[in-house]
Amino acid sequence: MQAEEILKIVQEVLDERKGQNITTLDVRGKTSFTDYMVVVTGTSDRHLKSLCDYVAEKLKESGIKPLGIEGDLGSDWVLLDLGDVIVHAMNAQARGFYQLEKLWSVDDSKESEQQLG
Repeated sequence: MQAEEILKIVQEVLDERKGQNITTLDVRGKTSFTDYMVVVTGTSDRHLKSLCDYVAEKLKESGIKPLGIEGDLGSDWVLLDLGDVIVHAMNAQARGFYQLEKLWSVDDSKESEQQLG
């Protein structure tokens, strides 16, 4: 299954399961370990865990097994590694603190200019 197909399933499941502020980051060319990161806010630690569990279950039906899952009940951040797509399910406080969207939105042209200058 292609990364874009996995991404579509991830986005659909997160939306169906009431994930909030679903943001997809295209990190191709910025990192070699994945193509897309999906950041989603959950309402509680139980919601975060269930969002990732539902995504993993849906993809298993299509023959895709997650490479790993980190975080559990009591966590403010649960990470689901699907290879080409990584899901970051976070509570609002953790999401505001870590600001993954800002971290991964560094403009490549500005970055290379800074290194040269």
